[in-house]
Order: sequence, then C-alpha cells, then structure tokens
Amino acid sequence: MIKYYLTKNGKMEMPESPVKDCWISMIHPTEKELKYISELYNIEDDDIRAALDEDEATRITKEDDYTIIIVDIPTTTEEADGKTRFITLPMSVIFTKDTLITVCLESTPILNLVAKRKDCDTKYKTRLLLQILFENAKHYLKYLKQINKQSEQLELILHSSIENSALLEMMQLGRALLYFMTSLKGNSSVLEKLTKASYIVKYEDDEDLLEDVMIESKQAMEMAETYSGVINGTMDGYASVISNNMNMVQKFLATASVIIAVPSIIFDFFGMNLLEDATIPLTTQKYATIVILAVAAVATYVAHYYLKHKKNY
Repeated sequence: MIKYYLTKNGKMEMPESPVKDCWISMIHPTEKELKYISELYNIEDDDIRAALDEDEATRITKEDDYTIIIVDIPTTTEEADGKTRFITLPMSVIFTKDTLITVCLESTPILNLVAKRKDCDTKYKTRLLLQILFENAKHYLKYLKQINKQSEQLELILHSSIENSALLEMMQLGRALLYFMTSLKGNSSVLEKLTKASYIVKYEDDEDLLEDVMIESKQAMEMAETYSGVINGTMDGYASVISNNMNMVQKFLATASVIIAVPSIIFDFFGMNLLEDATIPLTTQKYATIVILAVAAVATYVAHYYLKHKKNY
C-alpha cells in the first residue's frame, strides 16, 4: 500500500500520485509498487526492500542519488494464544532530491501521528525525518510503560501462587525488553551519525528537534535497562524460591522415609520365620501384639522428636 502526503498552504493533502516535495509512505508494498518507486527515483532494489527484512540492521548510508536511514520501531503482535507480544521492526527512511520515502513491513501509528502534526511540512525533509524519530522514541516510552505495568500485575499473581503461565509471561516481557534495548542502541548509533552527517541539511529548528529526539531515546534506553533489571531480579528471586521449595519437599520426604522405616524394622523383626527351636521375644505372651504396637509407636515418636529438634524438617 502506498500513500502520498503533501503539505500545501499549511494543510496536509493526499495526492493520488507522487509529486515534488511529497512524502511517500509504503506499508507492506507489493512487487509492483516497489518496482514503480525504485525506478521513478533511481533507488537500488536492495535498498528499497531493506526494511522488509525483519532482521535488517539499523544504519545510515549515503548513495549517489539518495540517502537511506534504517531504524527500528516498536510494535505489538498477537500470538495464537491471544497474548499481545512486544517486538521491533525495521523502518527505512529514504531521502531523494525531490521527496522522502518511508518503507515498513507493517502499519504503525507513528507515521499517522506525524502526518497529523500541525507543524508537519513535507517540504522540509530533515525535519520530517526528525519528527518521525521523535514519535518513534515516544512510542518506545509508551510500550515500556505497558511492559512495566504488565510485569507488576504478574508479580502480584506470583506472590499468591507461583504459576508456570505467569513465569512464562514474565520471561516474554524480559525478552521484549532485550529486543527494545538492542533496537534503541542501534537507533542511538544512527542519531549520532545523523548529527555528524554534513550531507543532510539541518536548520536551527532541526538541531533543537534532533536534541529532543536524542533525549527521548536516551530516556527510553535508561527505562528499558531499569525494567529489564527489575524483571531479571524478579525471575532470579522466584527461581530461588522454587529451588528452596523443592529442597524443603525433598527434605520432608527423606525425613518421613526415616520415620516410617522405624516401625517397619520392628514389625519385620517380630515377623521373621525362624527354626522351630528358636524363640522370638514376646511371641509367646498373651498381649504380644499390643506390646509390639506400643514399642513401634514409642520408637516412631522418639525418631520424630529427635529429627524435629535436630531441625531436619
């Protein structure tokens, strides 16, 4: 899908075909659309397709007729189990002499928000790029707050009962934060190169906006690191709790086995089959069964008392 944006007389219009100073937004474009735009603006096929590869690295590259900037954007996806996952996708911004082109594999609210900004002017391509990067950084902060809220809810569930589903959800959030940190580091590298890139024209207002973008990106990076540390610490804590609970169960079972073995030994002794001329104590007594049961009970209690005061369970 291709959308064309053009600022005219202070208003955002959507022409039906590309014109000078327009912004071309390509979302999951078809082969025909890719070929049309690449031939129209003399863009290499690999460059215009770069953002369609989910594993494409962030970078900024200067070519003869254009400059391509690739950054990672945050987004969500719904899995088969109905859960929402946080992921990142590459998005390319291509500068040409007459226009600015954005290419992304999926629709993102970032571009829609930029198009609705009152100060959005497609004629100023550098400013448009920085506005996209600014909204991108704000979306990282938005999703990070959602991740933190979900982790707090999962922690409340784990306080009452350690469930596998809650632990798996916590692991997914930790993985999402790892993806976010990796993407934010790549975006930060692009921003640093952008500040030094002399081939991208920047005006005074652009410098201020670039500084705002870097501040927001740094804040998002620090927040992601903090939340990641909290989740990792929580997971380590619950891993220790589970391990301790397992040790307690094993300890109890071992102690119970020792206690149960005491009456078993006594009963086995009096139940032995010996030669006719051998006599087992108490077997000829009238109340032998009661006495044997009493001896077994006393021996069991003594073993229980000894182990309990030795703090073996």
